[in-house]
Amino acid sequence: MATASLPTLLLVDGYNIIGAWSSLQLRRDRDGLESARRQLVETLINYAALAGMHGRVVFDAHYQRGQSSQEIFSETFHVHYTDFGQTADTYIEKVCADFSRRSTARRYQRIVVATSDRAQQQTTTGYGAQWWSADELARVVEQVQWRAQRRQATQPRPRRRLLANYLDPRAQERLAQWRSPQ
Repeated sequence: MATASLPTLLLVDGYNIIGAWSSLQLRRDRDGLESARRQLVETLINYAALAGMHGRVVFDAHYQRGQSSQEIFSETFHVHYTDFGQTADTYIEKVCADFSRRSTARRYQRIVVATSDRAQQQTTTGYGAQWWSADELARVVEQVQWRAQRRQATQPRPRRRLLANYLDPRAQERLAQWRSPQ
C-alpha cells in the first residue's frame, strides 16, 4: 500500500485538551467531567470524519483502579482509557515509538499528537509525529466545521421535503410512470 493512501492518525491527550479549551472547562465545571469528555469525543468524531483522519482520544485512568479499556465508536475512531498508573502521555509515547520503529508495516501515513504538554511535544516529535497544541487543534476543528457548514449551505435543497425529491432521476422517472394511469 502506498504511503499517500494511508490515513493520518490523530492522537489526543483528552484531559489536557479539556483543561485547555474554555468551552470544555466550562462544561466540566458546570456539568461534570463525564459531560466534558462526551463533548470532546463528539467534537473529535465529527472532525476526524470530515478531515478523513483516524482518531484516538486517550484519557488517564483518572481516579479509576480498573484495567485499560477502549470504546470503539467506528472503525476509524476509538477512545482509550489507560490502566491504573499509566498516563495518557506514556500511552501516546508508546504508539509514537511503535510508529517510528515500523517503517515497513505502517498502518498510518503520519501521526498527529494534540496536547499542550511541552515535554510530550518534544518526545513525540522525536519519534517523528507531528504536534498540535490545544489551540491549534481548536483552530483546525473550527476551520473544518466551518467549511462543512459552507458546503452544506451552498447545496441546492428541494422545494418540498418529499422522499421522491431525494431519488435519483431514473428512479423518479420510473415512479412517475407507475403513478400515471395507462
